[in-house]
Amino acid sequence: MARFVALLLIGPWLLVLGWLYWLYVRRRAAHGISASFDVAVLVAATVATIGATAFGYQIALGHGGPIWKQVAAALGAYAGFTVVVLFGLLWHWLARGRMASALRRS
Repeated sequence: MARFVALLLIGPWLLVLGWLYWLYVRRRAAHGISASFDVAVLVAATVATIGATAFGYQIALGHGGPIWKQVAAALGAYAGFTVVVLFGLLWHWLARGRMASALRRS
């Protein structure tokens, strides 16, 4: 259970980033991607965050004291969340580009 203490530190920031992701993609939802895709991205980001937190905690060797296990867990959580959310943003940007090119052709 100690491995998830890092989530208490970085969790509020990840909630803010998730909320900002939701606001950004839903304002630009005219390109045909449903809200269920964005919910799935946020759920996958949550799962990746928890998994990366546990992995970061386990991989830290403890050199420099026990605080580094928490630092590695927090960095892993941030990395896991960011990778999944960036995938969702990239998917939206590609869909927007496809739609714009389709509109230019017609």
